[in-house]
Amino acid sequence: MLKQNTLAGSFSLQGKGLHTGLDIHITFHPAPDNHGYKIKRIDLDGQPVIEALAEHVIQTQRGTVVSRNDVQISTIEHAMAALYAAGIDNCLIEVDAPEFPILDGSSRFYVEEIQKAGIAEQNAPKDFYIVKHKMEVKDEETGASLIILPDDKFCINVLISFDSPVLSNQFATLNDLSEFPTEIAASRTFVFVREVEMLLKNGLIKGGDLDNAIVIYDQEMPQEALRNLAEKVNIPYKDIRSLGYINTPLVSDNEPARHKLIDVIGDIALIGKPIRGRIIATRPGHKINNQLARMIRKDIKQNEIQVPIYDPSVVPLMDVNRIKELLPHRYPFLLVDKIIEISGNYIVGIKNITVNEPFFQGHFPQEPVMPGVLLVEAMAQTGGLLVLNSADEPKRYSTYFMKIDQVKFRQKVLPGDTLILRLEMITPIRRGISTMKGYVFVGEKLVCEAEFMAQIIKNK
Repeated sequence: MLKQNTLAGSFSLQGKGLHTGLDIHITFHPAPDNHGYKIKRIDLDGQPVIEALAEHVIQTQRGTVVSRNDVQISTIEHAMAALYAAGIDNCLIEVDAPEFPILDGSSRFYVEEIQKAGIAEQNAPKDFYIVKHKMEVKDEETGASLIILPDDKFCINVLISFDSPVLSNQFATLNDLSEFPTEIAASRTFVFVREVEMLLKNGLIKGGDLDNAIVIYDQEMPQEALRNLAEKVNIPYKDIRSLGYINTPLVSDNEPARHKLIDVIGDIALIGKPIRGRIIATRPGHKINNQLARMIRKDIKQNEIQVPIYDPSVVPLMDVNRIKELLPHRYPFLLVDKIIEISGNYIVGIKNITVNEPFFQGHFPQEPVMPGVLLVEAMAQTGGLLVLNSADEPKRYSTYFMKIDQVKFRQKVLPGDTLILRLEMITPIRRGISTMKGYVFVGEKLVCEAEFMAQIIKNK
């Protein structure tokens, strides 16, 4: 079972802010389990903290801006991409300005410092968002779209297109996050010369220069206009006679597309969970990236816990014979057929419901419905298997449930349904007492949930 990760040690970086031009100091610290990415504004009274989550994004023009209680921080995407690609789930970031430093316009320096600091494994299980079906967001006006599809790992395909003779169409692919440090991280942001004056007027690139962006000259301008623009940006004037990239060489032939891939990762990192799925991004930008991230966040909130993956062709970890060795229950009251997942703090079991179940004779003859109390019993038996499986001599112990709370029945269970039962520890076992949370799924739907307290007793 994969565990959550944090930094093994702290690290700091210093650089200019793209929007403000300020000298910024930023420090990344280890954080506890289930902390997520949080940003502390140490330059403000009270040092307010902002959770880096998609629903807290308030602006996506020239970078992603998150805000809580009128406190905001911008240009976070390159750092978020580096943390996400490194598999870091929990981090506290302290910054003394309203934005992250732009550095060289890529994720390279963040990646290098993460590698130096190291990564520490934590006790909590890594909580993946598993893509079960196609999800899509579109912008009909711009032609942009993001599609996310099921996959057994996280991967991205990016296609960019501009009305430009220099940068028309490019694509970039990331098939595995292990490729990010060497193939993607060093790709810088880019800007067209024709956009610079507008950005300056709107105060969006006060700290911009040739060291933190690829500058693309794709529309001829009088040399005097270029000279004036260079003075405004405070960079050396170049006599440019042909269209192309001003600050060559590029890190790679498709560096702009690779940078857009960084932006997608950084924005999608704000769902708060690592993803198992493939993203296909056509003409992506921060706005549409955030729309997909918000869609996923909404799905996460509506489904507090995702249904476990069940493949009937995979050999179970416990078959019914092993289950009967651990549990005293027998026909007609053994309500777990097999166990497909088990770890130190959670278990997933399967129960197939057929019309031949004896309780359907009386519940109810004209409308067979599985009794809700038996759904609770099935969860209880599955939870008992989790506890007994960890015992040195499981046959010498029995589990007895002391309390059942917060029981909710959401949907009928009928003949032909397959129950997927997931039980997880709420707290570690102490003095023979265990507390658990249980869920029952049929297909993608949660049909029942409850909390349990059980006592583990040694048999006489």
